[in-house]
Amino acid sequence: MERCAWAGTDPVNVEYHDNEWGRPVTDDKRLFEKLCLEGFQSGLSWITILKKRPQFRKQFKNFDPVKVSKMDEADIERLLEDPGIVRHRGKIASTINNAKRTLQIQKEFGSLAAYIWKFEPRPVSVPAGANALPAQTAASIALSKDLKKRGFSFVGPTTCYAFMQAMGLVNDHYAHCECRVPCEKERAALKRPA
Repeated sequence: MERCAWAGTDPVNVEYHDNEWGRPVTDDKRLFEKLCLEGFQSGLSWITILKKRPQFRKQFKNFDPVKVSKMDEADIERLLEDPGIVRHRGKIASTINNAKRTLQIQKEFGSLAAYIWKFEPRPVSVPAGANALPAQTAASIALSKDLKKRGFSFVGPTTCYAFMQAMGLVNDHYAHCECRVPCEKERAALKRPA
């Protein structure tokens, strides 16, 4: 199967590339999870986070924002002892903070999905190679600024663009990649949350 070069050969990463990355997501828990995990990934490789994702899900209550928002300092101390996740106090505290901010967005917009999908950019032509992909775009800068204004942390423009790629707000599978067309069909069929 022809894939994007970044998929590599690790079965965990290949599975993620083939079945998740670039497929449009409107589920609030999955969107919240990905936003948090992208923050944890900052400075690390994505495969590191992907392999730790089961333990992240366990420790962060399957990324239910209501449950995560109730976590406290004792939870932070407990999580700092778990080698199954990334033990970074700032990123753990950020996840709890971002859960609280997510609840505010849900109250204002009806869902995190309705808010996030407002930032979907217009499609652009498929880049020719890995070096052609931008690290950030006008849309990811706008999302980052708005999230920060709402009190979110660890949501810089590069993190936001990686989030947008993964959650299907853009389709950055390369032209030769066999996942590009299925992702585009899913995006075309998607009923955008209102």
